[in-house]
Amino acid sequence: MRKWLLLCALVVSGAAWAVEPMHGQFLPDDKDALRSGEPLEQQLLQVTHYHVATSIQRPSDVQPIPITAHTLLLLKGQPLNRGASVMQVRISFDGEGKSLKKPAFNAATRTLSLQYPASQYAVLLDLLRHERLYVQFIRYANGHIWADLHTGMVKAR
Repeated sequence: MRKWLLLCALVVSGAAWAVEPMHGQFLPDDKDALRSGEPLEQQLLQVTHYHVATSIQRPSDVQPIPITAHTLLLLKGQPLNRGASVMQVRISFDGEGKSLKKPAFNAATRTLSLQYPASQYAVLLDLLRHERLYVQFIRYANGHIWADLHTGMVKAR
C-alpha cells in the first residue's frame, strides 16, 4: 500500500512539474492569468560569453543628415532544457522604451532577439559582470510570450 501511495505521489508531482517550465520559479506572479496552460515552447540558455557593440552612423545621401546610434549586447551560451536550441541572444536598446518589439526566437539562426529600454543597459551589464545569468523565452498557446534575463538563487552577502 505504501509503495502504491508513493507511486501515486510521484506521478502527481511529476504531472505538476511537467506544466511548470524549467526555471519557472523565477517568473513573477501571473496576476492576469496570461500564462495559461503548458508552454508551447521554452528556450533556456545559460550565458557563458558576451560582447558589446556600439555604433553610430551618418548616411550621406539623406537630407537633413540623420545620425543614429545603436548599442547591441550579444550573449552566447548553452541551452539547458530539453528541446531548446538557442545559442545566442541579441539584445538591442531603445532610447525611449515606449514601443519595444516583442521577443522573438529564430530557429534557423538559433537566436533570441530581445529589446530593452536604454535605461536597463547598466543593470544588464552589471548582472553579466557579477552573476551567473540565464535567459529564458516561453511561448504559450494563447499567444502570450515571456522573456527574461535572471540570475540563479544568490546568497546575500
